[in-house]
Amino acid sequence: MNPQELKSILSSGLLSFPVTDFDAAGNFRADTYARRLEWLSPYGASALFAAGGTGEFFSLAPDEYSSVIKTAVDTCDGGVPILAGVGGPTRLAIQYAQEAERLGAKGLLLLPHYLTEASQEGVAAHVEQVCKSVKIGVVVYNRNVCRLNATLLEQLAERCPNLIGYKDGLGDIELMVSIRRRLGDRFSYLGGLPTAEVYAAAYKALGVPVYSSAVFNFIPKTAMDFYHAIARDDHATVGKIIDDFFLPYLEIRNRRAGYAVSIVKAGAKIAGYDAGPVRAPLTDLLPEEYEQLAELMAKQGAQ
Repeated sequence: MNPQELKSILSSGLLSFPVTDFDAAGNFRADTYARRLEWLSPYGASALFAAGGTGEFFSLAPDEYSSVIKTAVDTCDGGVPILAGVGGPTRLAIQYAQEAERLGAKGLLLLPHYLTEASQEGVAAHVEQVCKSVKIGVVVYNRNVCRLNATLLEQLAERCPNLIGYKDGLGDIELMVSIRRRLGDRFSYLGGLPTAEVYAAAYKALGVPVYSSAVFNFIPKTAMDFYHAIARDDHATVGKIIDDFFLPYLEIRNRRAGYAVSIVKAGAKIAGYDAGPVRAPLTDLLPEEYEQLAELMAKQGAQ
């Protein structure tokens, strides 16, 4: 799959980020991770992102990273394409990128670099070096310390033919409009705010019809039903699912920092596909929060 073919795939449909399975001691569990991917694949996501933010990329050691990507690629071979999360300091991000390419990932999601602030020109140099280290397609994730503007993204698009996508995790509408208008069809555009469904209708109006769904990890049928309702402008269905599920879900998710990942792992456990605990510095849901989530999921019916 060349970068342009990947771009075409990412330009429509629902995307998702599988959680990474750990056992009680916090070690990667390849068997249950593979079982999760086998369960999710038939529901119709356009692509899956292994070791992304929801997959706790930030907590994985390099050898674990290789195991996660290999398991995802081997499990989904010939089916849904796998993109690998990469990030960290530039040279480390390049190592991850080249390892993911070696293992057969179809593309990369370039996560924000690291803690320190940097100029936009410095961040652009970081993105360019990672793109030029591989031949597969790259999606850049504007979030936290990565805040590239339209001018720099246009320059990167000229210098890096395999930079084929832009994911927005900032929610800056003015910036999103300027990027969409400047770059046009050069990129595929992904909505990437946490619990993206809440913003999906607004982003579709901006020309960004594709988003990544975390809840696909545990209510895949509902996630797909919601995506199709957004696609056909079925406002009644969209409003009902937001009212019945997403707004009360957000009330739980917003109680603690890091719960955007923790609540997804809790949901996977309730759904019968236990991914184990989150790793520090994240913390798992409290028992009463877990039960509240279980009640919400029960209202969505069997998946």
